[in-house]
Amino acid sequence: MATRKLKKRRVTKKRGAISLHSRILGDIEGRILSGEWPPGHRIPFEHELIKQYKCSRMTVSKVLTHLVSVKLIERRRKAGSFVTYPHSSSAVLEIADIKAEVAELGLPYHFDIHTRRRRQVSAGDQKHLDVPKGSSILDIVVRHYANDRPFCFEERLINLAAVPEAADEKFEELSPGAWLMSRVPWSDAEHKIRAVAASAVAAENLKIAVDNPCLVVERRTWSSEGAVTFVRLTYPAGEHELVAHFSPSTSTYAQQPQRQASASVINLREHTKLLARKA
Repeated sequence: MATRKLKKRRVTKKRGAISLHSRILGDIEGRILSGEWPPGHRIPFEHELIKQYKCSRMTVSKVLTHLVSVKLIERRRKAGSFVTYPHSSSAVLEIADIKAEVAELGLPYHFDIHTRRRRQVSAGDQKHLDVPKGSSILDIVVRHYANDRPFCFEERLINLAAVPEAADEKFEELSPGAWLMSRVPWSDAEHKIRAVAASAVAAENLKIAVDNPCLVVERRTWSSEGAVTFVRLTYPAGEHELVAHFSPSTSTYAQQPQRQASASVINLREHTKLLARKA
């Protein structure tokens, strides 16, 4: 008889522990998903949660470990745990709209034109923009924000021979990329994707440390009038990913570029991980 009572008490205690774990997890998830605790918000320290819920350190640790695994929070050494910024994604072979990328995260978007000048193309520019020597270009640097936090650093060159109206455009309502997509039909595009350490200029504009890992997308587009634009988009590596989806082709020749593109994405992710470890 005594043995049965002892077993019953143990079962009751176990059920109570599970219920408390679920309660703490539900409370924190609810505050994050509702927006009560926005990205960057520091959640209570472990000892604060232990005191609040009158539970063991192990229970709190399991809750926080689960939240890290589902990428709702991140732990920073000696600083605590913070609500993560959502990860955005874009297709490797599509020209993505940065405003749409931010909108998918459920965050407010805005941009500002950091620098803008009309000038002649340099020899260095011609490596990226296929235009004759002496051509007139528009050199623009743009900063894109998600919820007032730097999201993407854009460096763009526009060929004014192909898009002369860009010379007088103020880009007050649409960013240069969105404006070009709405005005200039493009026929060909080329993407180059790299994992790099943040330069001093990129770090300053993205508000990250120099040499932090970044994901860079370089794109060139052409129309029937020739080269249209070259753009370099730099994202903090931990907050953006590129997604490639392919369908099988009927010819072996057509499948080869697809395998190469898919391998490039894998190599990019591995390189990004290596940079993250070094940082």
